[in-house]
Amino acid sequence: MTTELNTRERFVKTLTGQEVDRVPFMRIFGSANYALPSWLEKRPNLSVYMDKLLGFEGAYRGWAIVPVNYGLYGLPPDICLDDKGPIHIYKNGIGEIRTWTKNNDYHSGILEYALKTADDWDRIRPYVLCDTDKRIPSDIDELAQFYANRDYPLQLTCGGVYGFIRRLAGDENLGYMFYDSPEAVKEIISEYIDMLLNLWERLCSRIQFDLIESWEDMAYKCGSIISPEHFSKFLAPQYRKIRAFADAHNIPVLLVDSDGNIDDLAEWMYKAGVNAMYPFESLAGCNPANVRRKLPGMAGIGGLNKDCMAHGKKEMDEELEKAIGLIKLGRFIPGPDHMVLSNVSFENYRYFMTRLKDIILHTKPY
Repeated sequence: MTTELNTRERFVKTLTGQEVDRVPFMRIFGSANYALPSWLEKRPNLSVYMDKLLGFEGAYRGWAIVPVNYGLYGLPPDICLDDKGPIHIYKNGIGEIRTWTKNNDYHSGILEYALKTADDWDRIRPYVLCDTDKRIPSDIDELAQFYANRDYPLQLTCGGVYGFIRRLAGDENLGYMFYDSPEAVKEIISEYIDMLLNLWERLCSRIQFDLIESWEDMAYKCGSIISPEHFSKFLAPQYRKIRAFADAHNIPVLLVDSDGNIDDLAEWMYKAGVNAMYPFESLAGCNPANVRRKLPGMAGIGGLNKDCMAHGKKEMDEELEKAIGLIKLGRFIPGPDHMVLSNVSFENYRYFMTRLKDIILHTKPY
């Protein structure tokens, strides 16, 4: 008799091309029990029971994150510059000025970046190269016991090889720095990744991880924000370091998160050691089926146009047909290609997810 796989096993086996009974059914975008405010108006307790109601597998997005500080550590409290209108303006400890909507939703914007020139890194560096032990929670041993017998995948987190410095400098200024201060860019990225490798080493001594996820968001609807030459020069060496770490610690999946059209970027990532990407946004022109055929070892997650949920059952059914083909390609977990939109009713979201679950339960890869 064949032992039934759990969500952790299905996730890893699917994305690494091993035989699997079916792919896992995961939320992918939005945290656990994520519900839009409009949904809560009619169902005020939906956040309590939504995950169980819809049958999502795994934890958080489907794979969970250990609560460790992977970014800037020790920043003093933000200073509020303006809180009189619907938009609040804050300045943080490294000089970034950011707006937030008054109700603390997902929307924000940066008015002034902290890393304007290479010299600014000296001011920011201490918040990156701090004592690694300070980043690890004091109850890490208890957490390790908690995770030991889990049935869902668990990730190590990277704030992005490109994504880290992009958040500090902004895309436009970073574009100039590639040419004006290339050695400084390499230094900043390398120091951040080396800090992570040291942190990850401490965590891996206690916990076995299933994936490393790197946040990038380095593409738009026409493709990558940077050139293949810049990717090769600045990013690929760091991804190879991460891949070497993953291999040394038996972490099978190196997953990159980037919005936009990532079809060409996937090829560059694959050559640098990345073996899974998401979310393959439909409206950006992504074609995950072509990527899978072109790069047999590259896995994918997402790929289904979230916008269809704002329409009717006909539009959702047509989009859901794509899920069958993506599953049968192997190494693919279908789901919405980003956060559910604010104009989507819970009835439509529930219909979409219920139909997707049925497809997943009855479609075998390959």
